[in-house]
Amino acid sequence: MLFDAEGPVEPGTHKALLLDVEYAHLSDKGKLRDGNEDSVGQYVPAGSARVSSHGYLFALADGVGGQARGEVASRTAVTSMVGGFANAPDGEPLAPLLARLVREANQHVYEAGRAAAPGGINMATTLVALALRHDRAVVAHAGDSRCYHVRQHDVALLTRDHTWVNDQLKLGLISAREAAHSEKRHILSRSLGADLFLNVDTSEHQMLAGDVFVLCCDGLHGSVSASEIAAVTGGERRDLHSAARILVALANERDGSDNISVQIVRVKSVERVGMYRGRPYRLR
Repeated sequence: MLFDAEGPVEPGTHKALLLDVEYAHLSDKGKLRDGNEDSVGQYVPAGSARVSSHGYLFALADGVGGQARGEVASRTAVTSMVGGFANAPDGEPLAPLLARLVREANQHVYEAGRAAAPGGINMATTLVALALRHDRAVVAHAGDSRCYHVRQHDVALLTRDHTWVNDQLKLGLISAREAAHSEKRHILSRSLGADLFLNVDTSEHQMLAGDVFVLCCDGLHGSVSASEIAAVTGGERRDLHSAARILVALANERDGSDNISVQIVRVKSVERVGMYRGRPYRLR
């Protein structure tokens, strides 16, 4: 429950705006793959009480190609995230919640791989998740699926690719040019299912009405630039379903060798809150 200076605020009695979003997603197998190993999912709260206590969750996973049952790994990860978010305690802080849910999803993928065949099989997936509550956005990820933040056509990357090449670049062991042309640029240094334990990156951001968040796999961001993503998705009048189709078509036109998935989320209104003694209160 939320509080203000006068005490508890019952759902439906306040004048402040609730968090409200619109979203669209599209997943395509590309031009060369026989199947689609990507998965997308979301949790949309039913009613104002759940908007305030839980918020929204969006998740996208890219099953690791070349390993067994990538589609099972990605679907397991997304299903675990969405179910865990829906059943989380009311008001659990988003950053530790998402970190916990990603670790649980990793355990589910790992155990699914062990149980898939005698002796187990290698099953892995990337995962990027975005949770929205009140006026805050929290991103958690492992692998090279990304989350972009678009505000008035300016774009910021909120994730860091967990790849061997990017790790080498961060350490200064290779140049940006070498990284861009390396044959190892798609080798992941972190993913769900590869090990029983997983280090999860999280970040928290303030959001404003009109902000757009774009979750995508490397089949999209590998051939469509951040500035192009911003140009296609920015603007309050842009139809998000059309924007998703444009981005997927552009990725297919330029490459199409991999599965292509995207989720686009536009913030229509936010619920401004402060914190007092660990409890959120509305800012009127």
